[in-house]
Amino acid sequence: MARYQVIIAYDGTHFRGFQRQATGRTVQGSIESALRKLGWQSKSILAAGRTDAGVHASGQVIAFDLVWEHSDQALKQALNAHLPFDVVARLVKQVQPAFHPRNDAIARRYRYALFTQAERDPLRERYAWRIWPAANLDRLHQTAACLIGKHDFAAFGTPPRIGDDTVRQIMGATWKVEEAYWVFEVSADAFLYHMVRRLVSLQIAIAQGQKPFDLLSQSLHQPTTPAGMVQGLAPPQGLVLAEVIYPSQDVFFRATPGELKFGENDCAKNLLP
Repeated sequence: MARYQVIIAYDGTHFRGFQRQATGRTVQGSIESALRKLGWQSKSILAAGRTDAGVHASGQVIAFDLVWEHSDQALKQALNAHLPFDVVARLVKQVQPAFHPRNDAIARRYRYALFTQAERDPLRERYAWRIWPAANLDRLHQTAACLIGKHDFAAFGTPPRIGDDTVRQIMGATWKVEEAYWVFEVSADAFLYHMVRRLVSLQIAIAQGQKPFDLLSQSLHQPTTPAGMVQGLAPPQGLVLAEVIYPSQDVFFRATPGELKFGENDCAKNLLP
């Protein structure tokens, strides 16, 4: 028997989330069903984290133990043959028996896509948030810059377990223009439940002029309770778990040419008038 690490991608549209539930279709349930057809007999796979209903992934990481007498490539092909159309194994490799996709991770990277348009666009809205009125992209660059560093994000989400720490270290946060989309890309040592979607929602409200810029700073420096949490939650379909990062990988990502980048302490002096 050996332990295998698998990078999974999935379209979250028709799932009730990643984690297996008593009822309803889940990503974990689909993967475990496929593994049983390959002789897997354990109770549960290991995963780097959970995603909500409607959230997608291009770099989710799972692990499981399996008796397999063929190559890693053959296991990937066999697994994909039994997975549903909206889940795929992108990479399969044998790892050390102690590997744990969540405990061994040092960072995660998420992407959130949106576009600006007055009328509905059903095809594009499957994987992005349509916003209107238009937001100020320069202001979004500034809000993202203020997120970098270590902050208490209690106003933006809840920890996996009640009473756990809500302080998180954000290594990188940028807004990018990718063809017709604006993409928020953020990496951190860990994320709270709904943290990315609340961060996106508040940044858009600020960039649309609906909320004051000071609200972001107040939310980061004045820890709150769930009752005082930042209101507004960006819809799930724009969010993608892009990568789970391990010690051998580069945790930081860089801004592309033309992007505004400010240091952690430069938020106030770089505000737009």
